[in-house]
Amino acid sequence: MDSDNLTKQTEEIEALSAIYGDDWTTESDITKSFCIRIEESKKQVLLYVTMPSTYPNSSPPKYELSAPWMDRKAKENLLRALDEVYLENVGETVIYQWVEKIREVLLTMKSPEPVKKPQSPVETINMAQLEINCPPITHGEVIMDRKSSFQGHAAEVHSIEDVKAVLAKLKQNKKIQNATHNMYAYRIELPRGCVQDCADDGEAHAGARMLRLLRLLGQARALVVVSRWYGGIQLGPDRFRHISNATRQVLQQAGMLKK
Repeated sequence: MDSDNLTKQTEEIEALSAIYGDDWTTESDITKSFCIRIEESKKQVLLYVTMPSTYPNSSPPKYELSAPWMDRKAKENLLRALDEVYLENVGETVIYQWVEKIREVLLTMKSPEPVKKPQSPVETINMAQLEINCPPITHGEVIMDRKSSFQGHAAEVHSIEDVKAVLAKLKQNKKIQNATHNMYAYRIELPRGCVQDCADDGEAHAGARMLRLLRLLGQARALVVVSRWYGGIQLGPDRFRHISNATRQVLQQAGMLKK
């Protein structure tokens, strides 16, 4: 890495960590990947950035936005605004400017309507077309610990319709439907950005951890559901280890892990 780039990256990381505190999270020191939580007017955006060795002198950071509540047009406008910020600051560090631009955009947007809650993917699927449109689903090995069971289910998905179909198909299985929790996460990389979301289904923070793992594993067209059947004994933090292991194991079994 160019020494000038390294110096600028180190200084920027130290400054951003000091400015944003707990809202700044290190995803990987090796790849220099970070997540910044931006919240304004009860609206939240997660900005994921990775600093390549050529940043900032020759290229911008790689970035992704996570804002499931934001519609497609609004997200495209925001992506365009971030591109403009970079073009105005070529050769300079831009992550701080990106964060503040996102904050500025959030301040100008109307709050999401709290009454009209979007239907879940399972509720909106056309069941008559389920058998035709549902991608193949791989079911992972069952992980047992103190009478609790964890099982992952994975599918390659290319659209939100694929996600809906897989979730609906899994719900047709009585055993899965009766699980204590069916948490899930998915990522679909599209030409104009990444569509991603997750759900805890009562297991607090599990979906977000699964989504983070999908990112770290480089999954670009993946949906993973982890079913948990509670055995009556609390597992504490061990449950998250089992959820992560079930996620990784079913992806590997499905042949979706990159070597």
